[in-house]
Amino acid sequence: MTTLRTPATTDTADPAPRHRHVPARGPSNPGASGAAWHTAAAEELAGTGRWEQAYQHLRTAVRLLNGQGSVDELDRLRREHAEAREQSRRDSLTATYNRRYLDERLVALLADAASVGVAGIGVALLDVDHFKQINDSYGHPFGDRVLQRLVSVLDTGLPDGAFCARYGGEEFALVLPGHNRFEAVRISEAARARVDRHPWEELSPDLRVTVSIGVAHCSGPVTGIDGLVGTADGLLYAAKNAGRNAVAYQDAHTGLVRLAGPAGGRRSISQPPVVAPHWVPGASAP
Repeated sequence: MTTLRTPATTDTADPAPRHRHVPARGPSNPGASGAAWHTAAAEELAGTGRWEQAYQHLRTAVRLLNGQGSVDELDRLRREHAEAREQSRRDSLTATYNRRYLDERLVALLADAASVGVAGIGVALLDVDHFKQINDSYGHPFGDRVLQRLVSVLDTGLPDGAFCARYGGEEFALVLPGHNRFEAVRISEAARARVDRHPWEELSPDLRVTVSIGVAHCSGPVTGIDGLVGTADGLLYAAKNAGRNAVAYQDAHTGLVRLAGPAGGRRSISQPPVVAPHWVPGASAP
C-alpha cells in the first residue's frame, strides 16, 4: 500500500490525490488539514478491505471537524448499520441464519481452501419428520413454536465455526467447516439424538419431534455449492426412505449410502442415486 503523506499546508506544494476528499468547510476550518489526512487514510484502508482501521481514521476526521457530538452520531449510525446487516442475515421466525446468508457463506468457504483446512467441509440438510401432521394437529402457530425450539436444540452442541441456517420451511442446514467426513457425520448424529431426546412434552403432552438428516462432505475445491447441497439433499431423502429419524451419508471407500448411529445396525437402506459435487479437475475425491 502506498505510504500516506501528510497534506501540505499550502495549495501548491502537495496536490491532493484524486481519491482524497477535502472536507466541505475548507482548509480554514480548525483541524481541516488533519481531517483531510485521516479521510484519505480511511479511503485507502477501505480500498484494501481493512474496514475497522478505516473506521477509526474516519472517526478521528469527524472529531477534528465537528467535535465529539458528531463522533457519537457516527457511532450510532455504525451500530444501526451493523444491526440492520445482521437482521438481513436472520430468519424472521427462528432468528437463525437465513437462506441468503447460507448461500453467501458457503460460496465464501468453498472459494477459500484455507478457511476449511485439509479436513474439508460438511453440509448437513435436515428435515422435520411428519411436520405437516404437527401443523394439522396443533395449528401453524404451534408449528412455529416447534421450529423455534428446534433451532435452539440444534444450536446447542454445535462446534466453534459451525452454524445452523433455515433452508426453507421445516428444512435446515448445518454447515461444518474444518471437519472431516467422520466428524461431520458424528456431529449430525449427535444433533439428531438431541432432537429425539428433547422433552417436547413441555410444548404438548403427546408431542414427539424427530428429524432426518443427509450429510455431504468435500475436501477439495468445487465450482459451486449446488453439487454439495444437492448431495446432502439426496442423502436426506435416503434417510427418510429408510424410516426417518436417521442420518444418511455416503461411505468414502465404497460409495455406498449408510445410516449413522444405532439406525445403521437396525435398518437396511436402498442405494438411491446421489448427486456428486461438481469437482474441479485434479481435486481430491470426497
